[in-house]
Amino acid sequence: MSQLSFSSFDTSLMVRDAQGRYLLATTDQILEAARQAIEHKMRRGASFSSPAAVKEYLRAKLAGFEHEVFAVLFLDTQHRLIEYAEMFRGTIDSASVYPRELVKEALRLNAAAVIVSHNHPSGNPEPSRADEVLTQRLKEALALVDVRTLDHIIVAGGSTISFAERGLI
Repeated sequence: MSQLSFSSFDTSLMVRDAQGRYLLATTDQILEAARQAIEHKMRRGASFSSPAAVKEYLRAKLAGFEHEVFAVLFLDTQHRLIEYAEMFRGTIDSASVYPRELVKEALRLNAAAVIVSHNHPSGNPEPSRADEVLTQRLKEALALVDVRTLDHIIVAGGSTISFAERGLI
Protein backbone atom coordinates (compact mmCIF):
# COMPACT_ATOMS: atom_id res chain seq x y z
CA MET A 1 0.00 0.00 0.00
CA SER A 2 1.40 3.41 -0.90
CA GLN A 3 1.91 6.11 1.69
CA LEU A 4 0.20 9.44 1.09
CA SER A 5 1.26 12.64 2.79
CA PHE A 6 -1.19 15.32 3.84
CA SER A 7 0.17 17.51 1.06
CA SER A 8 -0.93 14.93 -1.52
CA PHE A 9 -4.30 14.47 0.20
CA ASP A 10 -5.29 18.10 -0.01
CA THR A 11 -4.68 18.16 -3.76
CA SER A 12 -6.73 15.05 -4.43
CA LEU A 13 -9.69 15.29 -2.06
CA MET A 14 -12.59 17.61 -2.66
CA VAL A 15 -15.34 19.01 -0.43
CA ARG A 16 -18.61 20.59 -1.43
CA ASP A 17 -19.36 24.11 -0.18
CA ALA A 18 -22.80 25.54 0.71
CA GLN A 19 -23.41 26.52 -2.93
CA GLY A 20 -22.70 23.00 -4.18
CA ARG A 21 -19.28 23.80 -5.68
CA TYR A 22 -16.40 21.40 -5.15
CA LEU A 23 -13.22 22.84 -3.67
CA LEU A 24 -9.91 21.32 -2.61
CA ALA A 25 -10.12 19.92 0.93
CA THR A 26 -7.93 21.40 3.63
CA THR A 27 -6.02 19.22 6.06
CA ASP A 28 -8.41 20.29 8.84
CA GLN A 29 -11.43 19.24 6.77
CA ILE A 30 -9.85 15.86 6.08
CA LEU A 31 -9.10 15.28 9.77
CA GLU A 32 -12.63 16.31 10.78
CA ALA A 33 -14.10 13.91 8.21
CA ALA A 34 -11.89 11.12 9.62
CA ARG A 35 -13.10 11.90 13.16
CA GLN A 36 -16.72 11.72 12.02
CA ALA A 37 -16.12 8.45 10.17
CA ILE A 38 -14.49 6.78 13.17
CA GLU A 39 -17.28 8.08 15.43
CA HIS A 40 -19.83 6.48 13.12
CA LYS A 41 -17.85 3.23 13.04
CA MET A 42 -17.44 2.95 16.83
CA ARG A 43 -20.79 3.85 18.36
CA ARG A 44 -21.98 3.12 21.88
CA GLY A 45 -21.83 -0.61 22.53
CA ALA A 46 -19.04 -1.28 20.03
CA SER A 47 -16.46 -3.69 21.38
CA PHE A 48 -12.77 -2.94 21.23
CA SER A 49 -11.59 -6.38 20.20
CA SER A 50 -7.86 -5.61 20.16
CA PRO A 51 -5.28 -3.03 21.22
CA ALA A 52 -4.81 -2.22 17.52
CA ALA A 53 -8.50 -1.26 17.21
CA VAL A 54 -8.19 1.07 20.22
CA LYS A 55 -5.08 2.70 18.77
CA GLU A 56 -6.70 3.16 15.35
CA TYR A 57 -9.75 4.77 16.97
CA LEU A 58 -7.68 7.12 19.12
CA ARG A 59 -5.34 8.06 16.25
CA ALA A 60 -8.35 9.12 14.20
CA LYS A 61 -9.77 11.10 17.12
CA LEU A 62 -6.62 12.81 18.42
CA ALA A 63 -4.10 13.14 15.57
CA GLY A 64 -3.79 16.57 14.02
CA PHE A 65 -4.71 18.75 16.99
CA GLU A 66 -2.31 21.64 17.52
CA HIS A 67 -2.96 21.56 21.28
CA GLU A 68 -3.03 18.75 23.82
CA VAL A 69 -6.35 16.97 24.30
CA PHE A 70 -6.91 14.48 27.12
CA ALA A 71 -9.62 11.97 26.22
CA VAL A 72 -11.19 8.98 27.91
CA LEU A 73 -12.90 5.87 26.59
CA PHE A 74 -15.48 4.83 29.18
CA LEU A 75 -16.17 1.09 28.91
CA ASP A 76 -18.61 -1.42 30.37
CA THR A 77 -17.67 -4.76 31.95
CA GLN A 78 -17.27 -6.34 28.48
CA HIS A 79 -15.00 -3.48 27.34
CA ARG A 80 -17.69 -2.12 25.04
CA LEU A 81 -17.73 1.61 24.47
CA ILE A 82 -20.13 3.59 26.64
CA GLU A 83 -18.76 6.98 25.65
CA TYR A 84 -15.72 8.75 24.24
CA ALA A 85 -15.11 12.09 25.95
CA GLU A 86 -12.52 14.77 25.33
CA MET A 87 -12.34 15.89 28.94
CA PHE A 88 -9.49 18.39 29.03
CA ARG A 89 -7.81 20.70 26.52
CA GLY A 90 -4.48 22.38 26.96
CA THR A 91 -1.71 24.20 25.18
CA ILE A 92 0.86 23.00 22.67
CA ASP A 93 2.75 21.01 25.31
CA SER A 94 0.51 20.40 28.33
CA ALA A 95 -3.03 19.97 29.59
CA SER A 96 -4.31 20.14 33.16
CA VAL A 97 -6.07 16.92 34.11
CA TYR A 98 -8.23 16.65 37.22
CA PRO A 99 -8.69 13.12 38.62
CA ARG A 100 -11.84 14.19 40.50
CA GLU A 101 -13.59 15.11 37.24
CA LEU A 102 -12.60 11.82 35.64
CA VAL A 103 -13.94 9.85 38.61
CA LYS A 104 -17.21 11.84 38.57
CA GLU A 105 -17.73 11.11 34.87
CA ALA A 106 -16.91 7.41 35.28
CA LEU A 107 -19.50 7.15 38.06
CA ARG A 108 -22.09 9.12 36.09
CA LEU A 109 -21.69 6.75 33.13
CA ASN A 110 -21.50 3.65 35.35
CA ALA A 111 -18.23 2.69 33.67
CA ALA A 112 -16.42 -0.47 34.75
CA ALA A 113 -13.16 0.45 33.01
CA VAL A 114 -11.44 3.29 31.18
CA ILE A 115 -8.72 3.81 28.65
CA VAL A 116 -7.17 7.25 28.96
CA SER A 117 -5.37 8.95 26.12
CA HIS A 118 -3.83 12.20 25.09
CA ASN A 119 -1.98 13.55 22.12
CA HIS A 120 1.51 15.03 21.78
CA PRO A 121 1.32 17.78 19.14
CA SER A 122 5.14 17.74 19.02
CA GLY A 123 5.01 14.43 17.15
CA ASN A 124 7.13 12.62 19.77
CA PRO A 125 5.02 9.82 21.33
CA GLU A 126 7.41 9.04 24.20
CA PRO A 127 5.75 9.45 27.60
CA SER A 128 7.18 12.04 29.96
CA ARG A 129 7.73 11.44 33.66
CA ALA A 130 4.70 13.70 34.25
CA ASP A 131 2.61 11.41 32.00
CA GLU A 132 3.66 8.40 34.10
CA VAL A 133 2.89 10.14 37.41
CA LEU A 134 -0.50 11.32 36.15
CA THR A 135 -1.40 7.83 34.95
CA GLN A 136 -0.61 6.37 38.37
CA ARG A 137 -2.70 9.08 40.13
CA LEU A 138 -5.66 8.45 37.82
CA LYS A 139 -5.38 4.68 38.26
CA GLU A 140 -5.36 5.04 42.06
CA ALA A 141 -8.30 7.48 42.10
CA LEU A 142 -10.41 5.30 39.80
CA ALA A 143 -9.55 2.13 41.75
CA LEU A 144 -11.17 3.67 44.85
CA VAL A 145 -14.53 3.43 43.04
CA ASP A 146 -13.82 0.06 41.38
CA VAL A 147 -13.12 1.40 37.90
CA ARG A 148 -10.18 -0.32 36.18
CA THR A 149 -7.66 1.68 34.17
CA LEU A 150 -6.80 -0.57 31.24
CA ASP A 151 -4.32 1.61 29.38
CA HIS A 152 -2.99 5.09 28.68
CA ILE A 153 -2.30 5.68 25.01
CA ILE A 154 -0.30 8.62 23.69
CA VAL A 155 -1.00 9.67 20.11
CA ALA A 156 1.60 11.65 18.18
CA GLY A 157 0.59 12.00 14.56
CA GLY A 158 0.48 8.46 13.16
CA SER A 159 2.42 6.96 16.10
CA THR A 160 1.03 5.63 19.35
CA ILE A 161 2.54 4.42 22.62
CA SER A 162 0.62 2.10 24.96
CA PHE A 163 1.50 2.18 28.66
CA ALA A 164 0.06 -1.34 29.04
CA GLU A 165 2.28 -2.73 26.29
CA ARG A 166 5.30 -1.13 27.96
CA GLY A 167 4.40 -2.40 31.42
CA LEU A 168 3.85 1.11 32.77
CA ILE A 169 0.33 0.54 34.03
